[in-house]
Amino acid sequence: MEIKIEKLDNIREAAKQFIANIGDSTVFAFYGNMGAGKTTFIKAVCEELGVDDVITSPTFSIVNEYRSEQTGELIYHFDFYRVKKIEEVYDMGFEDYFYSGALCFIEWPELCEEVLPDDTVKVSINEEPDGSRTITL
Repeated sequence: MEIKIEKLDNIREAAKQFIANIGDSTVFAFYGNMGAGKTTFIKAVCEELGVDDVITSPTFSIVNEYRSEQTGELIYHFDFYRVKKIEEVYDMGFEDYFYSGALCFIEWPELCEEVLPDDTVKVSINEEPDGSRTITL
């Protein structure tokens, strides 16, 4: 599946399309270059899911926890950019998150691919020459 974001004004509609297509999946690995819009898109998805908290990149904390005000559902947002060794992922107790049944959105999954569940959905965000973004699931 492909979702096109022509301009930032359309990101909420793209988030709605993404949510409509997640099915029973819970773990999503977001791939894309620095500045491609991973955090911005995850923020839009969380907002559409009913998160009222301030949504920021968990670059320094590695994981942020949010709760949907609509459903009460937990959502975990990871950023593994600063992880240097896979042992750091083990030390944080990744299993408690990835196998919790809660939604998990992971930025920079390249650094922890060996521990991702087999049913992880890979999501690519690519910046096009015209500045638009293409999201591929």
